[in-house]
Amino acid sequence: MEQYARLLMYAIPAFLVLIFIEYLVGLKMGKTPLRGFDTISSLGSGMTNVIKDVLGLTIIVISYTWMYDRIALVHLNSTFLIYAVAFIGVDFAGYWSHRIEHMVNIFWNRHIIHHSSEEFNLACALRQSISAVFAIFTILYLPMAILGVPPKVIAIVAPLHLFVQFWYHTALIKKMGVLESIIVTPSHHRVHHAINNEYLDKNFSQVFIIWDKLFGTFQAELTDVLPVYGVKRAVRTWNPIKINFQHLWLLMQDAYRAQHLVDALKIWFMPTGWRPKDVESSFPIQVTTDAYHREKYSSASSKFLLGWSWFQLSISMVLMIFLFYRLGEYSFTNLLLGGFFLFVQIYAFTSLMDKNFESIFAEAIKLTICIALTYAVGGWFGIPAFWLISYCLISLIASIYFLKFEDSLVTKFQRI
Repeated sequence: MEQYARLLMYAIPAFLVLIFIEYLVGLKMGKTPLRGFDTISSLGSGMTNVIKDVLGLTIIVISYTWMYDRIALVHLNSTFLIYAVAFIGVDFAGYWSHRIEHMVNIFWNRHIIHHSSEEFNLACALRQSISAVFAIFTILYLPMAILGVPPKVIAIVAPLHLFVQFWYHTALIKKMGVLESIIVTPSHHRVHHAINNEYLDKNFSQVFIIWDKLFGTFQAELTDVLPVYGVKRAVRTWNPIKINFQHLWLLMQDAYRAQHLVDALKIWFMPTGWRPKDVESSFPIQVTTDAYHREKYSSASSKFLLGWSWFQLSISMVLMIFLFYRLGEYSFTNLLLGGFFLFVQIYAFTSLMDKNFESIFAEAIKLTICIALTYAVGGWFGIPAFWLISYCLISLIASIYFLKFEDSLVTKFQRI
């Protein structure tokens, strides 16, 4: 837990710098690769994911170490060759876990957040799941466990493999010549994120594109088919926590509404998007059939609300860094309380971006947790209680203000 947090202390600033560079390059190229609320939503999603991972809030069904200890035929040394084999093995497993997440209803809920942005940029790469409560795809590492690849090698290779997938989430890099035949490029991954019929459910590979070509899921980016991004059932919210559980909530509702028990049971394991016929007719859901005529989700806002949202995100990042930096000094219970505070914080300001009154309730809950943290650890893991409580009170008042006056601010300043 602490080792991963230390790694993130270097990775997070690097990701932010690269996102900013992409923004500047985009401006120079006459493009605007970032939309304010969309980018804030993406960064907020990335924060929830790393908080969940650092606090270890995932139930490992079968650990790699458990498999290695019981079924390894040999025990290999950690040589460069073994690291290379492990990287290829992790990539192969990643292809199949990724493909399964796209193809099976229950597993799509783990992955929908990553595809929820209607933009394609480096920020959207940080939209990672908090709904994957159970780590079940470790079983795909079985061949490496049998071959005797040491657990410490996997512990290094797995996060490295995840981080190197960041760079190709950009619309600014065109096709890359011979590399298109070897590795996953931005062009390949634009296809993967697109909802065009020509591109849907293609290019599941994560580093080496060979897996798609071997298993029949490869599609090159076409010059006459511009990718349209998002998911076919548009999420229509900036709140990353809601997005994480949106599909699961739909499945639960459909299972409850189904007239036949067999439909209520099989809906979970049917292809993604499948619904019982009776439920589909009685409770229709808008699904994009024409990708080229779908309006992107947008909530008209003043520059004041946009600036406030950036401020809230910045404060959240500072609080998260303080939490990670002091990780080994506090009890797990207090760390959980801090993590819960940050989740509520992100829920609150992204709901405000949606102009949803839920943000007020979230702010009230946040203030309550703030008081509990003051009692438990005397503030925020090194930040004095006075500053934390003052911030929470200002945040609550600001949310009330924006919900009451934001529409008039938008009208007034658009008129000016």
